[in-house]
Amino acid sequence: MAPIDYLNPDASFKHWIASDLRFFREREELSLSQMGLVMKCSRHTVSNIEHARDGWNMNEEQAARLDVHLRLNGHFARLVRYARTAHDPDWFAEYAKYEAKALVVRLYRLSLIPGLLQTPEYARAMIKESGLVQDVEAAVESRMKRQELLSRPKPPPIWVVLDEGILHRPMGGAEVMYQQLARLREAAELPHVTVRTVPLSVGSYVGLDGSFNSLAMETEDLAFVEAPGGGRLIQETAEVRGFGVRWERIGACALPRDASLGLIDQAMERFA
Repeated sequence: MAPIDYLNPDASFKHWIASDLRFFREREELSLSQMGLVMKCSRHTVSNIEHARDGWNMNEEQAARLDVHLRLNGHFARLVRYARTAHDPDWFAEYAKYEAKALVVRLYRLSLIPGLLQTPEYARAMIKESGLVQDVEAAVESRMKRQELLSRPKPPPIWVVLDEGILHRPMGGAEVMYQQLARLREAAELPHVTVRTVPLSVGSYVGLDGSFNSLAMETEDLAFVEAPGGGRLIQETAEVRGFGVRWERIGACALPRDASLGLIDQAMERFA
C-alpha cells in the first residue's frame, strides 16, 4: 500500500506514531480490523490514528498492547509518552477543535493579547513579526474564524488574565494598538467574557513563567502551552490540575474587573 503522502514523521510525533503504526500493521499483514483487535479499538480508530486525523491519538493502553503483540520493547509506549510532553506543530490545530466545544475557556497571557480577542491588524502585525508563517493572510483569517466562539448562541464563559505589560507594547504601531485595546474593552463588556490584569506593581509572580490556556470540557479538562512554531496539548490529569493551581495563583495577583478595565482605558489614552 502506498504511503500517506502528507505525513511527515521527522517533524511531528503524531505523524511518527501514525507512520509506524501503519508500517508495523502492513509488515505483519494485518487488516485494520485485525489491528483493532490487538489495540482493543475499532478499525475506524486504527485508520484515524494512521492518518493522524485531528482528535485521534493513540493512548497508553493501546501503545502497550501494540508493544506486547509486536515485541517492540516499549517502542510505542515511549512515542506516546514523548508525544504528550513535546512541543509539536500539530497540537494547536487539535487544541482549536477542543476550544470550539469547551464549556469554559481560561486564557492567561504574559506578552500578547490572546488570539480570541485580537483585531485582524494586531494579529497581522504579530504574525508577520514572528517570521514563522508563509501565508500571513490565511493565518489571520484562521484566527478570526476562531473568534466565532464568542458570538455563538450559547458561548462558554471566557476568563482572561493579562499581564499589564501587554497593554503598553505598541504591536503594529499606535493606531493598531489603540484599536486593539478598544476591541479588548468591547469584549470585556460581554456578559460571558471577564478580563482582568496583573499590574506591573506586583513584581515577581508565577505567571512570568509563560502563557497558557485551559479548557473545561464535558468529560475532562485540558491545558495548552504555546511555543514558537507549535505548542503542547496537555491531557494528563495531574499536569492539568497543576495548571489549575497556577491559574488560581495568577488570579490572586490580578486586579478586580473594574480596576482592570481602568488600566485598559489608561493605556488607550497613551495610544490615542
